Amino acid sequence: MMQNLASYSEMTIKQGSKSFAKAAMLFDKDTRQSVTMLYAWCRYCDDVIDGQTLGHGSQTLDRDEKLERLRLLQTETARIADGQSSDIPAFAALQQVVRKHGIARRHLFDLLDGFALDATEARFPTLNDTLHYCYHVAGVVGVMMAQIMGVRDREVMHRAADLGIAFQLTNIARDVIDDMRIGRCYLPEEWLERMRIPREDIHLPQHRAALHALACELVELAERYYASARIGMSQLPWRCAWAIASALLIYRDIGLRVHSGGVDAWNGRTQISGSRKVWHLCHGWFVAVNAVSQRDRDKSAGRSGLWTKASY
Repeated sequence: MMQNLASYSEMTIKQGSKSFAKAAMLFDKDTRQSVTMLYAWCRYCDDVIDGQTLGHGSQTLDRDEKLERLRLLQTETARIADGQSSDIPAFAALQQVVRKHGIARRHLFDLLDGFALDATEARFPTLNDTLHYCYHVAGVVGVMMAQIMGVRDREVMHRAADLGIAFQLTNIARDVIDDMRIGRCYLPEEWLERMRIPREDIHLPQHRAALHALACELVELAERYYASARIGMSQLPWRCAWAIASALLIYRDIGLRVHSGGVDAWNGRTQISGSRKVWHLCHGWFVAVNAVSQRDRDKSAGRSGLWTKASY
């Protein structure tokens, strides 16, 4: 059973996130198994809400259908949190992770709260609203991943959340046009107003350059969260620091390509080539060495002004 779940989870991450799958290869065997199992559950829940398969394709679901799917996810997640079993592979994998690492119920439901924002077609009036969303769909995943790696320190948890937030800011910048096509916009509405882009007209070609300018602001903001995450890496076990450093470099590269590519960056999905990912894996080794060598530095340094979860 465990081997089947491990194989299922490995397949899920390889097809659902080629970028993270590369970095995940660097974890030790036990950590990689738990990380991929947690990813499999996160991917499954995201796909259920979006009507996708491993992040691809899309069914047209109305709000009521999404909410019903969300309720089913909440019910099954509650069963796992209560120590019960599940016949759904993604939830069976989650059960193994929860049992082994003591992942708290509140973290599981923090993630589902993020999917609820998508299911209810929430809007994001301010930057704080966008960052709140980023935490709930990605930052909390960073927290759970950190717990798998043995982290219990509150300040390091903040750094782990920062990395997830940085990843999501990068995703939003990359996917502005794709999200727009399915009626979503994660850019703060106050930013749209500043650029005189009516939300209902966001799809019009004359606003493309202004949208790219806002995407660049997101990429620049993500840089602050990536910088914070680098400090947190110093507290991780060596193999974990290497894997996380590599993932950071790959995702950061995506954002920088959107930033430098102008509106042409949205002509297709911005991706990193296989050879460049390998280069980042090698570079990640040096970043991890540098981080771990500074393990005794102040873990609370450099987080001023970053979005912060009140407690973990």
